[in-house]
Amino acid sequence: MSHAIKHLLIGGLIIMAVPTATTANENDLKLTIVNPKTLYDPSPNGYSTAVIIPAGARVAYISGQGGQDSKGGLSPDFAVQVKQAYANLGAALERIGARPDQVAKLTVFVVDHDMSKLGVLTERVTDMFGTALPAQTLVPVPKLAVDAMQFEVEAVVVLK
Repeated sequence: MSHAIKHLLIGGLIIMAVPTATTANENDLKLTIVNPKTLYDPSPNGYSTAVIIPAGARVAYISGQGGQDSKGGLSPDFAVQVKQAYANLGAALERIGARPDQVAKLTVFVVDHDMSKLGVLTERVTDMFGTALPAQTLVPVPKLAVDAMQFEVEAVVVLK
């Protein structure tokens, strides 16, 4: 393909390759997490202020993963849906050959968000990402695509 930017759509994933003049080695593709000392420390809430993607990396966008099990069922329990959604995200990462430490950005959507849900969210994100917390935005919403859905997470991933 002679285009400057190539896109590949695979079952809800978009993989974008931007050609560069040089080839980066494995060590050059590590994400840089930035939490400025002059800002509030977001890590206790399960995210980082900014994440820098290295030059020469390919980027994949993982569509929103809800709390559906393999048969499409949804638990009525928020915590169960969040746990399943992160398991679904993990499966998508594995399928594209990525690990959690390659996730640069998460966007989470929470139906009827309130502070009681924040503890569940923080626990799940730290279970998956440890201290390599991606940048993250939480968007409270009145409703998601399926009536019973209470949570959805999408990701931007750096591929090596």
